[in-house]
Amino acid sequence: MSSRRRGVVEEFLVLDIGDPSTGKTFHLKLPKESLRYFIGKRIGEEISGDPFGLPGYAFKITGGTDRDGFPMHPSLPTMGKKRLLLSSPPGFHPKREGERRAKLVRGSVISDAMRQINLKVIKKGDKPLEEILGKSEAS
Repeated sequence: MSSRRRGVVEEFLVLDIGDPSTGKTFHLKLPKESLRYFIGKRIGEEISGDPFGLPGYAFKITGGTDRDGFPMHPSLPTMGKKRLLLSSPPGFHPKREGERRAKLVRGSVISDAMRQINLKVIKKGDKPLEEILGKSEAS
C-alpha cells in the first residue's frame, strides 16, 4: 500500500493482528525496512512480537497481500505469482456450487513485494494489545 501526497510516495508495511480471544483486529503500520524480518517466512510459521514493539507476544502468519493486491495462497510454496484454478478461498469466492476459476495468487513465502501481512495472536504478552497499540481496532 502506498499513500500519495503531492507526488511523494510513502512505503510502509501493514500488520493486521487478529486476537481470537477478543475478536478484535488491529492495524500496525511499520516502515518498509521492517519487512526484512519477515522475508522467507511462510504461512503457518510462528514469530515473536519483540522486533516490532509487542514484547511477550507470539503470532502465527495467516496470510497477506502484495503491493498489487494479490492474496497469498498456502498451497503455492514459492515467493512468486502463479495462476491457479481455484474453487474456494483464499483468492476466490465462488458464487455457485462447483464454480472454479483461474486466479493469479502469490505464493505462501513472504517476499519483498508484500504490503500487508495477516497475523493471529497465539501467545499473549503482559499488556493487552489495546493498551500497546491504542484504539486502532479495525473490526
